[in-house]
Amino acid sequence: MVARLIDEDPEGAYGYSKVALRLASRVAAVREAAGFAAYANQKYAEALAEFRAARRMTGTVDLWPLMADCERGLGRPEKALDMAGAPEVHKLDKAGQVEMRLVAAGARRDMGQLDAAIVTLQSPELASHSVQPWTARLRYAYADALLAAGRNGEAREWFAKAVEADRDGSTDASDRLAELDGVEFVDALDETADGADADAAVGTAVAQDDDAADQDDDQADDEHDADDQDADDAEGDADVKDVDGAEGADGEDDEERRER
Repeated sequence: MVARLIDEDPEGAYGYSKVALRLASRVAAVREAAGFAAYANQKYAEALAEFRAARRMTGTVDLWPLMADCERGLGRPEKALDMAGAPEVHKLDKAGQVEMRLVAAGARRDMGQLDAAIVTLQSPELASHSVQPWTARLRYAYADALLAAGRNGEAREWFAKAVEADRDGSTDASDRLAELDGVEFVDALDETADGADADAAVGTAVAQDDDAADQDDDQADDEHDADDQDADDAEGDADVKDVDGAEGADGEDDEERRER
């Protein structure tokens, strides 16, 4: 379970490792797994203790580079360099020796010895044209050291070589190369968000146009009602005048009859 979770959920893997330790602390594989889980969570003192315990139980030196890197994590790069020169390194396989070289170079950089770090990484494995599991990380570390030293042209060359070897995307060499080339990437999610904002703006404009049209219609209706009211008032006045005129005529006729 620890191995399954350690990449995606380091904290979860660490929790499982603590449970496993309580149940089987005398099993070398359990101590090693606990060390990897602690290492993934940057708990270097704990990781170092578990790696040492696993090494005592098995007698192998496979964990030697990781133990040295824990020393770096604890702020003891000198101790890591001492381990890089120990006889145990000669017992490591090729992958382990490359890993030890990476740790030693990192320790040199921790101590401010940038040129020494670059020299440490220069090796037959770095110069080889064959691609091995460690090739991408070795080329990447070399490119990063060159860049830190201000040797940008060489750094770009080695970042490009790291990209060629990085078949599983274990490094961000492609991003570093693009950064050196001045290439900027646009996040597709940001484009979606911009599109949504644009759609919202269009929707707001349409709604405002609709409101304005409704207001114009309401104003036209009010004006029409006003015209109708004026017409009604005019008709009313005319009717009143007609009635008054008729009444006046009737009054004159009555007066003439009385005089007769």
